[in-house]
Amino acid sequence: MGGRHLTREAAPFFWPIYRKEYVWTVKPSPGPHPIEGSIPLLIIVRDMLGYALTAREAEKIIKRGYIKVDGVPRKNPKFPVGLMDVVEVERAGEIFRMLPFLRYPLVLVKIPKEEAGIKLGKVIGKRRIKGGKIQVTTHDGRNFLFASSEEAPRVYDTIVFKVPEQEVLDIISFDVGRYAIVTGGGGIGRHGFIREVKRLMPKKRSIVTIEGLDGSRAAAGIINVFVVGEKSPVIKLPEGWEDVVRRRRE
Repeated sequence: MGGRHLTREAAPFFWPIYRKEYVWTVKPSPGPHPIEGSIPLLIIVRDMLGYALTAREAEKIIKRGYIKVDGVPRKNPKFPVGLMDVVEVERAGEIFRMLPFLRYPLVLVKIPKEEAGIKLGKVIGKRRIKGGKIQVTTHDGRNFLFASSEEAPRVYDTIVFKVPEQEVLDIISFDVGRYAIVTGGGGIGRHGFIREVKRLMPKKRSIVTIEGLDGSRAAAGIINVFVVGEKSPVIKLPEGWEDVVRRRRE
């Protein structure tokens, strides 16, 4: 996907666009999420939310600052929106979060207003910097500083923080018994309690077993498991995947 342009056939499969109606589509700008893990803001406004019929109309809406992502008005139509991002349309009074559902890595899930200022970040990197502080990096490219290793979260833990202030509210450890959602692989979109973690080397190859509220179980790689709560999720999650799984078994 190099270069400045992107054809529709080469775009990620989960983008809700017609593949053969036109040749080109909008290519996301460099940002907090990669192309394969994001959807351009223009496509969200036009094709997912239906606020515009054409790209030109969508651009006008976005450039006027009507759409907020994580509490910040984004005026770039190519801005990449990805996992856990909060999309707010103030004039319409609608707030959504980007989450996985069934075979789709990213769908818009409508959330209550009290969740608009809360975001979750999965820790994917951790290192000591000058001065002895610990810097951790989350899946959306954010960096957080902690005074010591004891205070800092581990890789795969989840940081709950305010947006846009980026104030840390809580840290949810990646442990057996925590509530998590699968963000990739065959079990994408399923969520439930972590029942087992089969440790392998290297660590990123470890296998996690998730048990849903309906009793069904699914295995996923640790890099595709996102902890979203201790005894229950702290954010609203997509519903209905249990019915689909049950119909598949019948």
